[in-house]
Amino acid sequence: MSLPRSCHALAASLPLVALLASPTALATPDPGDWQAVVDEARGQTVYWYAWAGEERTNDYIQWTADRVAERYDIDLVHVKLSDTAEAVSRVLAEKQAGNDERGNVDMIWINGENFATMKANDLLFGPWSEQLPHYPLTDPDNTPAVRYDWTIPVDGLESPWSSSQVVFYYDTALVDSHPRSMPELLDWAHDNPGEFTYARVPNFLGNAFITQALLELADDTEILYEPMQEEDFEGVTAPLWAFLDELHPLLWRSGRAFPSNSSELRRLMGDGEISIGLSFSTTEASGAIANFELPDSVRSYVHDHGMIGNMSFMAIPYNAQHKAGAMVVANFLLSPEAQAHKQDPVVWGSNTVLSLEALEPADRALFDDIDLGVATLAPDELGEVLGQPHPSWVDALAEAWQARYVGR
Repeated sequence: MSLPRSCHALAASLPLVALLASPTALATPDPGDWQAVVDEARGQTVYWYAWAGEERTNDYIQWTADRVAERYDIDLVHVKLSDTAEAVSRVLAEKQAGNDERGNVDMIWINGENFATMKANDLLFGPWSEQLPHYPLTDPDNTPAVRYDWTIPVDGLESPWSSSQVVFYYDTALVDSHPRSMPELLDWAHDNPGEFTYARVPNFLGNAFITQALLELADDTEILYEPMQEEDFEGVTAPLWAFLDELHPLLWRSGRAFPSNSSELRRLMGDGEISIGLSFSTTEASGAIANFELPDSVRSYVHDHGMIGNMSFMAIPYNAQHKAGAMVVANFLLSPEAQAHKQDPVVWGSNTVLSLEALEPADRALFDDIDLGVATLAPDELGEVLGQPHPSWVDALAEAWQARYVGR
C-alpha cells in the first residue's frame, strides 16, 4: 500500500459508490453477539477501499467477493485506490462535514501511518477485531505483530490480514554471487551499473527499500522506533543519503527514472533490463515464475542482518454504514480457507497471519499442500524480521527522498 504524507483535501466530486450508498444507517452491531452480526450483514453492500496496484490482488478480492456473496449474501464492492490515503482523507472529510452515520467507506486495507492517522483522529470503529471468531487463530498472546501496527497499539481497531517481509530476487543466470548487505549491494552496483533499481518513493516498496537501507546503515536504530524529533532527523539519516547519493548514478537509467510499483519492477527483470530486484512478498518471485513473468533461473535472497517486515490490516471507519457486513468479510478473510488461498504463489503469494500451530489438522493441511515454488526461501532461510519503524520516520523519509531526488 502507498502511504500518506498528509491528509489532503478530498476531491470535490464523489465516486459512484457514494451515490449508491444505502440511505438508512444501521444500529451499531455488537461483535460479541456474532450470530446477530451475521444476520444483520445479510443483504448489505460492503464498500471495501483497497489498493489496486496488482492484478493478482484485485483477482483475490474478487474471489473473496464471490464467496461472501454465496455464503453470507453480502455484495462486496472493491473501490480501487492508488493510495490508501485517499480513503483516510474521505473519512476525515466526512467527519469534518458532520457525516457521522452515513459514511461511504465500510472497510479499508490499511497499516502504518494511515492507521496512525485514523486512530489519532478518532476515525475508527471499535474495538471489534479481537471478538472475530477466527481471531484466536492468530495466537495473539504470542504474536505481538497482530497487536502493534508499526509500533502503534492496535487496541482491537483493525483485524490482521497479511504478513509481509522484504526479500531480494536475482537472476542466477546473470549474477554469480548476490550481495548480503547494503554496502555489498553498493559494491555490486559499481561492478554492474544499470542492473539494479527500486520502486519510486513513496510507493510502499520504495519506502521499504530506503527504510531497510537506513536500518542497516544507521548507527542507532532504537531511535527509529520512537516518534521522530525534528532535531534528530538529519544526523540519524545522514548515512542513508550518502549511500543513496552514491548508488543512484549506478541504477537502471542512472537513477533518473524509477519503476512505479512492484509489477513494473518484475517486468524490468522479466525483460532482462535488471538482474536484481526486490519484493514485499517472500513468494512473489515464485508466483511470477509460475505465471511466466520471470525466468525460472530467478531465486530469492535476504541480507545477513535481517529484512524489514510488517502486517497489514482491515479497519472499519467510525461512520461506516455497513459495519456488520464489514466484520463478516474481515472474519472470512481470517479463515484458514481464505488465508491459505492467499498464500498460494500462483494466486497471490501473500503470507498468512495465522499461527499454523493454532489450526486443526485439516486446516493446517491447506497450508502444507501449498507449493511455495522454486524461488521461495524456506522459513529458516528468511532470517531475522526487522520491525517497521514508527510511522513518523517513514513519512519524513519519503518527503526528504522526494525533495532530494525528484526533478534533479
